[in-house]
Amino acid sequence: MRPHLIGITGPSCAGKGEVSAWLSAHLVCPILELDCYYRDQSHLTFEERCGVNYDTPDALDTELLFRQLRLLAEGKEIYRPVYAFERHTRDVHTVHFQPAHVVIVEGLFTLYWRELRDLFSTKIFLDAPDDVCLRRRIERDTHERGRTEEEVRQRYSGHVRPASVRFIRPTLKSADFVLDGTLPIAENGKKVLAAIAPHL
Repeated sequence: MRPHLIGITGPSCAGKGEVSAWLSAHLVCPILELDCYYRDQSHLTFEERCGVNYDTPDALDTELLFRQLRLLAEGKEIYRPVYAFERHTRDVHTVHFQPAHVVIVEGLFTLYWRELRDLFSTKIFLDAPDDVCLRRRIERDTHERGRTEEEVRQRYSGHVRPASVRFIRPTLKSADFVLDGTLPIAENGKKVLAAIAPHL
């Protein structure tokens, strides 16, 4: 069985994760997060890890990502990595990931590489204004990733927003359709369901 792969991308904290979770619940399908594929930084001191720019495509282990996405596109199982954001390191254990009739792939660089774009049956770009994304990122990173608000603001202005302009927003042209990340999650989710229903 070859699954219907849905690729969802957009700026950091535009709402990709929330829309993906809504779709996962309604389609009863798994989500593969590109965040799992960040390169292990355990060879660096913690201070050095904190200074790494994680908002560029090079921050991801593309060799592993491409190989595992191709396997999923063929309907084969994988053992995806686990990334610890609070330490900037990859865990020693992996997670068994079994494809279903639909698989959602979500992340900043989902549509950046042609090698991945060509695998998706549906490509979605979720957009939101910078001020909305920053507010959401402060909320997420201070509560879930052990960051201070000052750290979040510095990283956003120094890494996140410049990378969004350079690497992420240009991939909008590769999307099948664009969603407004300021709209209710269910509203965006229903738009996706309506679009893919004829293909399932």
